[in-house]
Amino acid sequence: MRVSVITDDAALPAAASRRPAAPAATTTVAAVHTALPSHSYAQDELTEHIGDLCLAPGADRSLLRRLHASTGVRARHLALPIERYAGLGDFGRSNDAWITAALDLGEQAVAGALRQAGLEPSDVDLLVCNSVTGLATPSLDARLAGRLGMRPDVRRLPVFGLGCVAGAAGLARLHDYLCGHPYDTAVLLTVELCSLTLQRRDDSRANLVAGALFGDGAAALVARGRAVAERRGDGPVVIATRSHLYPATEHLMGWDIGADGFRVVIDAGIPRVVRDHLGRPLRAFLADHGLTTDDIRTWVCHPGGPKVLSAVTEALGLPEEALDATRRSLAAVGNMSSASVLHVLQGHSGPRRPEPGTWGLLMAMGPGFCSEFVLLRW
Repeated sequence: MRVSVITDDAALPAAASRRPAAPAATTTVAAVHTALPSHSYAQDELTEHIGDLCLAPGADRSLLRRLHASTGVRARHLALPIERYAGLGDFGRSNDAWITAALDLGEQAVAGALRQAGLEPSDVDLLVCNSVTGLATPSLDARLAGRLGMRPDVRRLPVFGLGCVAGAAGLARLHDYLCGHPYDTAVLLTVELCSLTLQRRDDSRANLVAGALFGDGAAALVARGRAVAERRGDGPVVIATRSHLYPATEHLMGWDIGADGFRVVIDAGIPRVVRDHLGRPLRAFLADHGLTTDDIRTWVCHPGGPKVLSAVTEALGLPEEALDATRRSLAAVGNMSSASVLHVLQGHSGPRRPEPGTWGLLMAMGPGFCSEFVLLRW
């Protein structure tokens, strides 16, 4: 196990910690919609199937079974029927399957979010599209714009490489854009088909953890600038955002990309880094807005896994129930990488909507190693 020592306690820039908060330029979250593949499986149904894919015939499956039982995941959705994965063969076939499924799920997610927001595809001025589980040129956003009926002059931004942090980082970048374009409407689409990256005949612990934890899905978020936002729905307002990179931690998470596609990198030292170094930059971010962790009533956290969630709870001194919504999402659909934090945010709507006027904090962590914070108010 490799764990880097961060000697400057996450190297929080002095300028960032002393910079006064700018006047509020808010962004309204008008809608969030999740789209899941139709192939749904209970966790215990998948264990032996994934063993067949990842382990040699006759190999001991005790570690695999312990991992599947310990993730907190009860069910997951897969892009394909589980029986089809053994026949995918090479990266090209897996990526072709990703393009087909990603387009279908992406269309469902964006159309559902726009419908929920009471908007038409032609109302969209910016479409940000993220995925880290497949590749396409033309990108998904270019292929989807016409299928959805968006204007030919819609601005597009395809994003690759952010991984699990991209749901939070994508919302933050939408906010940056809308602060400068207050009359516009922007959409964030995240599509992650993690099952299509599973490496066959790879019994490494990282591959087995991925096979036990990750699920497939897409989520879309509609955001509107302050000049056109109508507070008809029950979504929050984005007040501010903050990004943070942790020095000398690039090796903790990501892909090793080769002939067989994306081989996952998940270092066992991630929970320790989160426990030791998440708290300071987050508390500094809140302090710039006159807040502390005690002022945050709603925590919208990416479900990295049980050990990461325990580390977040410890680092911030949160009560155990603070991350209940995240744990519910993890149990219901697994970790869907960048789409998961939006699935958690969607869970804070309807009867679970926080009280008006209360504060929320949306956050995720991902390759870099990095974190992204988004300050919300309902």
